[in-house]
Amino acid sequence: MTTAEKIPRKVIAAVIATGLMSFCGVIVETSMNVTFPILMREYHISTDTVQWMTSIYLLVVAIVVPMSAVLKASFKTKTLFTVANLFFITGVVIDACALSFPMLLLGRAIQGFGTGIALPLMFNIIMEQVPTSKLGLMMGIGNLITGIAPAIGPTFGGIVASRLNWRWVFYILIPFLILSFCLGQWGILQKSPIRKQRLDMLSMLLIVALFTGFVNGCSNLSSRPFLSWSVGGSLLLGLLGMIGLIWRSLTIAQPVLKLSLFGNHSFAGHVLGFFLTQIISLGFAFLLPNYIQLVNGNDSMIAGLIVLPAGFAGAIFAPLGGRILDRFGARKPILFGMTLCLLSLVTFTMISRHMDNFWISFVYIFYMAGMGMCMGSVMTDALKVVGSQNSTQGNAIMNTLQQFAGAIGTSVVATIVAASQLGMHTAQAISTAVGTQHAFILLTILCLVTLFSYHRYVD
Repeated sequence: MTTAEKIPRKVIAAVIATGLMSFCGVIVETSMNVTFPILMREYHISTDTVQWMTSIYLLVVAIVVPMSAVLKASFKTKTLFTVANLFFITGVVIDACALSFPMLLLGRAIQGFGTGIALPLMFNIIMEQVPTSKLGLMMGIGNLITGIAPAIGPTFGGIVASRLNWRWVFYILIPFLILSFCLGQWGILQKSPIRKQRLDMLSMLLIVALFTGFVNGCSNLSSRPFLSWSVGGSLLLGLLGMIGLIWRSLTIAQPVLKLSLFGNHSFAGHVLGFFLTQIISLGFAFLLPNYIQLVNGNDSMIAGLIVLPAGFAGAIFAPLGGRILDRFGARKPILFGMTLCLLSLVTFTMISRHMDNFWISFVYIFYMAGMGMCMGSVMTDALKVVGSQNSTQGNAIMNTLQQFAGAIGTSVVATIVAASQLGMHTAQAISTAVGTQHAFILLTILCLVTLFSYHRYVD
């Protein structure tokens, strides 16, 4: 290996530092999914209310990430990282000490600000500073850092909630965030020039309207009539925000999100599949732990242990997918990975009214393996399609949609399950199983659309 092909130690440290923050964000998200039944009892709230623990975080991240291209151009990378890390630590401390559910949501929102700033930094550092011959591998490792968390999170959350208290989910993260801070201060270097850019406030208001409207509307579908301000009014607000953002982005010289990139059909096809895959994955993270507890009658620790093997499968296949991309191109790891995901979803759909814990664990391994193999490759190939001059904007678009999709995915599947629980006059275990099957049918359809999009647009 030549010197040019080696990845500098400071680059590795910078990727780990920014990745650790994103990892902590997803760990909290998926750890707390396991504790939802505990929180529902403690705070006397419903299924569609408790899911805001996930949705509020993802919503804030989705609003902040679009600013990443402007922030990266206007401020030093290390400054952005420092601010992001301090935001996250503040949110974690608030949640650890929360006296009420609204206080929990406040802490999650503050964490969202931190992750929204930090998440794009990781991929920007990789695209700027990693040799081309190692790009697929490093993007795979970057996605591994954030991708393994959804499978480890339930186990971590289950053990902590059953042996200590759910608040320790937040306390335990503080040393990791301090480590992240130290690595970032040492490893993050400034490679691109600083050119101050003005943030278009009208675009930001439209982004807030778009994401808040859609997430709030989807969250309230099961508990309120469609023709109400909480559902129909929110969805209309989201639609108007989307139309306004598209218009604004296509008519100003320096848009917050360069939506004209969607004129590249190959990039649009990659992003569609990426968006739908995130909806599916966050839907999984909500459905399985709740099924194990509410239908199969296990505690949160057992729920976490059941999904843990899938986390290791995702960890193994993420860098493997990157290596295959570096050697053979993106098509093989993406299509093979998504085929595994589809087969897993079809299986879950067929057995979801009577899933024992062994089959949940076994089938979920194949889903996480497929997801781990394809996601880093999708992101790498999509950013290659738009070229290095647009990679920062492409990265901002994909990270924005990733978080938005997570919020929508959690809201939609929670709504489907909650609707079944409210609409069926039967035992909660039965109604939850039926609602879970309905949710899996929707996720399977989305996976079919994703596979078609990748087959059509990935070379």
